[in-house]
Amino acid sequence: MRFKGLDLNLLVALNALMTERKLTAAARSINLSQPAMSAAIGRLRAYFNDELFVMQQRKLVPTPRAEALAPAVRDALLHIQFSVLTWDPLVPAESDRRFRIILSDFMALVFFEKVIKRVAREAPGVTFELLAIDDAPDELLRSGDVDFLILPDLFMSAAHPKAKLFEEKLVCVGCPTNQQLRGKLSLERFMSMGHVAAKFGRTQMPSVEQWLLLEHGFKRRIEIVVPGFNLIPSLLSGTNRIATLPLRLVRHFEPTIPLQIVDHPLPPLWFTEAVQWPSLHNSDPGSIWMREIMSQEVSRMEAPAESWADIDTRMLEAPGRCYVPAG
Repeated sequence: MRFKGLDLNLLVALNALMTERKLTAAARSINLSQPAMSAAIGRLRAYFNDELFVMQQRKLVPTPRAEALAPAVRDALLHIQFSVLTWDPLVPAESDRRFRIILSDFMALVFFEKVIKRVAREAPGVTFELLAIDDAPDELLRSGDVDFLILPDLFMSAAHPKAKLFEEKLVCVGCPTNQQLRGKLSLERFMSMGHVAAKFGRTQMPSVEQWLLLEHGFKRRIEIVVPGFNLIPSLLSGTNRIATLPLRLVRHFEPTIPLQIVDHPLPPLWFTEAVQWPSLHNSDPGSIWMREIMSQEVSRMEAPAESWADIDTRMLEAPGRCYVPAG
């Protein structure tokens, strides 16, 4: 099919070449022979009057013209894929859909584990690929390379739709033997103590508690940096270091790693966990189904054994004590 003289099949070839950067791999990805892909490159060069790709060390290096074309071509193909080709209703029990999701280890443990267990019962053929927090998640959303981003909403852009999951409180924690946490924790003592903190991605992006502290104008003395929240509880054991963690995560670890919980010296620090998906997926039946599953599982989480007020009262009445939830 031609559009204003351009064979639209050539756009598929151009996108494959931009993605793979190798002739054979690009041809294989769209089920073309190598000679057919070579012919497609020749026709693309003739139409755009540009080399488009030059060979350097066995790789196809795009010219500036190809780089300029790539985003529009990719977006056009994605719109076709998600707006035209994926309108079939999803039948959970028969689906073999694979969802790619970026989220923190905190959210994997306290929330998404519940989603996975439910989906295993209702849609056993559906699978997941859980990805570490990336330095450029917005780009992955824009390209449709991930299905969902689950993060504090303050890290999300306005370019894609999103929905609130739940509110979460941050608390200070340390080893139960940490004598510096006896009694009310003052801001001066909080700032003087050594901290363990999580940072993410190649550029070590700070986690939500560091962003909130920076908003108050405070910079902690971070002595240990780890790539995720899961490592923090064990690194506090037997030390005088402290950390600022989501309360739900502390409760998750308490059966195996008891932690001393104290009220934060700053005003209550809360943040909102949210889920975001590509605009291209907004009407995708599979995406809609998964969003409904997440919403339903969140509603079940919102009725804990004890209310947040009860927990806050316990911490205020007995600061410095390790809180163990009833039951």
